[in-house]
Amino acid sequence: MTEPTRRAVVPGLAVASLAAASLAATGVAAPFLSGRALGQGEGRNTRRFSLEDVDRRARDLAKAPFDPREPALPPPLAGLDYDAWRDIRFRPAKAFLGAEGSPFRLQLFHLGFLYKRPVTVSLIRGGVATSIPYQASLFDFGRIHLDKPLPVDLGFAGIRLHTTLNKPNVLDELITFVGASYYRFLGRDQLYGLSARGLAVNVEGAGGPEEFPFFREFWVEVPEKAAEACVVYALLDGPSVTGAYRFTVQPGDETVVSVEARLHPRRDLDGIGLAPLTSMYFIGENDRAFSDDYRPELHDSDGLLIAAGSGEWIWRPLDNPASRRLSAFADTNPRGFGLMQRDRSFEDYQDLEAGYHRRPSCFVETAGSWGEGSVVLMELPTNTETGDNIVAWWRPKQPYRAGEPVSVAYRVRAMAAGTRLHGGATVANTYVVGAAASGAAPASDPRAAPAGKPLSRRFLIDFTGGDLAYYMPDPALVEVVASTGQGTIVATSITPNPHIAGFRAAVDVRLDGAGQSTELRAYLRAGNRTLSETWTYAWAAA
Repeated sequence: MTEPTRRAVVPGLAVASLAAASLAATGVAAPFLSGRALGQGEGRNTRRFSLEDVDRRARDLAKAPFDPREPALPPPLAGLDYDAWRDIRFRPAKAFLGAEGSPFRLQLFHLGFLYKRPVTVSLIRGGVATSIPYQASLFDFGRIHLDKPLPVDLGFAGIRLHTTLNKPNVLDELITFVGASYYRFLGRDQLYGLSARGLAVNVEGAGGPEEFPFFREFWVEVPEKAAEACVVYALLDGPSVTGAYRFTVQPGDETVVSVEARLHPRRDLDGIGLAPLTSMYFIGENDRAFSDDYRPELHDSDGLLIAAGSGEWIWRPLDNPASRRLSAFADTNPRGFGLMQRDRSFEDYQDLEAGYHRRPSCFVETAGSWGEGSVVLMELPTNTETGDNIVAWWRPKQPYRAGEPVSVAYRVRAMAAGTRLHGGATVANTYVVGAAASGAAPASDPRAAPAGKPLSRRFLIDFTGGDLAYYMPDPALVEVVASTGQGTIVATSITPNPHIAGFRAAVDVRLDGAGQSTELRAYLRAGNRTLSETWTYAWAAA
């Protein structure tokens, strides 16, 4: 897995304003449909299109060898760079779904640049699915000159939906599906940041290179006039697995995407990744390795949050490590996990263009029994803010066997500032101090230490919310419970922090020398009562 690959398949589609249009100014053309209709039965009892139809396609597809070939794009599409490809824009007046009075609009992405594998898109009306044929007239090609007509069977690169998300008379981009199985979606007053995926295969690279299964077909239900959600079906294909997906997209302050998936492994899979999320972390308060940037922080997400099956809530601040780091949090029937953006003020970033304080948090809530496994976090080193270097996913303990279908369900929430997922105190900030109070001299690089000599660090953790305000008049009632997998907890202390209506905990840790690493844990407690989520941190002495 490489950073350019991830960033390339998830282009910066934060130019939603290019696709937004006034409802009053948008004349929605009735779509011209052709192709084979699916979901149509014999006689008067017509069978309606459903996930079963997609699952049947996925099951049959899994029985055949995977075809890795990508069709050659006709000139001039084959030579487009990213900027030229993005210049090809769908004409808003030709958006689908509006003729029925639906609050949603469907637009299509054109093939080109890295998007060479065509996808088929169909509309479902009255339970019957009919494909949308390619028409060059659906697009404005901008500066691209076409010497001759493009093939009528060219296909599309992906889809996106618009709706009145922020204002009642303006269509805003709601969700996009383009590139492999990636999708992005927004709640009210949010800007694109991290991405979700239908599936990840061999992210860790233990059995060979990572695979990127892709959605090869989409079916979009035509919503009714008063519909509050839009349903998208998708057929997944890849070297190791096929799958049938049903996405129910419900827009709002917190847009929610409910996912039903049925997977059909072509081979035994022990490196599967369910509900994967991909993000970027470059600079934060706990990692100032690139301190020459005037902006204090640069990230789409700043932490991994886990709702363990036991009821414990775990917070892991993200990091831009010196080398690839894998962290696995073993669990049984997890309640959820997500990549979160907790720093929500402009002052955290001082970026007038990127709007990092408006990037959504995405939290996966599981449905049913997910069994034993691990929430896995991969952090990759990066020296720019353009590389997606963070991935989180659920890895089942038991491999998926070839020919044995697997069903999974969950929902993903795009959350903004102020959303609380549990009643306890949360971690607001993490700071890594050069040396602990034990007197060890700070190293020039906080991640390095002289060989064979002890290394100490102080970690400052700000906890806020929950019932902490109740205990602030008598902080002696609150204690820091800290532990480390390696080394020694030298000391802990706690101080009221009225600026966040909470407490600042200090944890001093010592390792025995270069080459050691450890997992730190800390939470707040009053008597037998747990007051906060559990803070965890991966710290390496070299």
